[in-house]
Amino acid sequence: MTDAVVVGAGPNGLAAAITLARAGCSVTVLEAEDTAGGGCRSAELTLPGFVHDVCAAIHPLGASSPVFSGLPLADHGLRWAHPDAPAAHPLPDGRAAVLERSLPATADGLGGVDGRAWRRLVGPLVDHWDDLTDSILGPMLRVPRHPVTLTRFGLRAVRPAAALARRRFEGEAARGLFAGLAAHAILDLGSPLTSSFGLTFAASGHAVGWPAAAGGSQRLTDALVSYLGTLGGTVETGQRVTSLADLPPARAVLFDLTPRQVAAIAGARLHRRLRRRLNRFRYGPASFKIDYALDGPVPWTAAGCHRAGSVHVGGTLDEVVAAERDVVEGRHPERPYVLTAQPSRFDPTRAPAGRHTFWAYCHVPRGSTVDVTAAVEAQIERFAPGFRDLVLARHTMFPADLERHNANNVGGDVAGGSHGGLQLVARPRLALDPYRLAIDGLDAYLCSSSTPPGAGVHGMCGWWAAQSALERMR
Repeated sequence: MTDAVVVGAGPNGLAAAITLARAGCSVTVLEAEDTAGGGCRSAELTLPGFVHDVCAAIHPLGASSPVFSGLPLADHGLRWAHPDAPAAHPLPDGRAAVLERSLPATADGLGGVDGRAWRRLVGPLVDHWDDLTDSILGPMLRVPRHPVTLTRFGLRAVRPAAALARRRFEGEAARGLFAGLAAHAILDLGSPLTSSFGLTFAASGHAVGWPAAAGGSQRLTDALVSYLGTLGGTVETGQRVTSLADLPPARAVLFDLTPRQVAAIAGARLHRRLRRRLNRFRYGPASFKIDYALDGPVPWTAAGCHRAGSVHVGGTLDEVVAAERDVVEGRHPERPYVLTAQPSRFDPTRAPAGRHTFWAYCHVPRGSTVDVTAAVEAQIERFAPGFRDLVLARHTMFPADLERHNANNVGGDVAGGSHGGLQLVARPRLALDPYRLAIDGLDAYLCSSSTPPGAGVHGMCGWWAAQSALERMR
């Protein structure tokens, strides 16, 4: 009998498997698709020689992840590639607010009152970044090891991002920059707790940067699989689990799946109360994604955008707020907030010489079937005139395509479930051990991004679930 079976070979599933294997457990990972990685895969989606990240491209929490940073992944082919600046936010007047690696440089770019406000707001989080990640990258119902840092963060994080930006900053540059960072939440920015996303992404940019895996996100997955192999663990692809009968005998089973998928697999063996809770789990809005092969770099009007790995295309704070509110209320914005990444600007292995890859997605209502390519490209053209003239090929993914690529993207939701309201911390429920599942005759755990600390390529959901499993095994 195997000590542990992990269902799903995404970053969290692989992190769980490695954690168990390092503790001396025999581990088998079952992956439904033909390639491991889940949302961390790469492919030539447009033209030969153009390497695109099918889902996640930039990893703000990847390099600083306590899991990944503690593994010898460089020995297995992983190299982090950093842009000159983590992110930029172009404005309608031709300027851009730039999130620099340096906090003082960012503050100087914002200038005057807003520069000083940025230092006061973000500086303490950068100074205590390791303590902060220890506090927020895990379940909430535990005694904090760094209560002062967590309290300082929480007092700001609990506020709606739109309100915090308007109160703290006077100019459109700083307000827009913070809105673009906070909009990674995929929520109405007038909702409580959305500032937590803006603060986390801002601090991570200064503390560790926003790197990409050189050669594509698949390289991170490949490094994790390779290292797991040295520990005796195995990954079996093409092994779709649809019921508990599909599982080999094991002391513990960990599911890198979303709650409703686990409920369907476990069926009547899942305790009734938990089954109701899992089936009530809320999924969030979807994404519409476009990958481009370009004949040259994106011709941004604002110079700062050329140095950035990510460019948040949304205009002013009010425009970003309106676009994200439209999505949450079931509408397709005329001017969507578009997240873009240009990895070939700092990783030349992604495209043939002189050519570039470009990645763009916007939020749409879950399950949307509307082609928003024209709206996305109109937004990009607004800040980069002549962009369309550089397009050699494009590859679009509707929400249904994202779900076909990775079954965890339910309805096109790439975050493993909404982070709105209490579900930011109650993933999938508020409990001392939110990872353990009550399934008759099976020691089972949930280890996906539907558990704390939530979405992102950081592996912490898998690490925490593995710790829970190890505690019971011992």
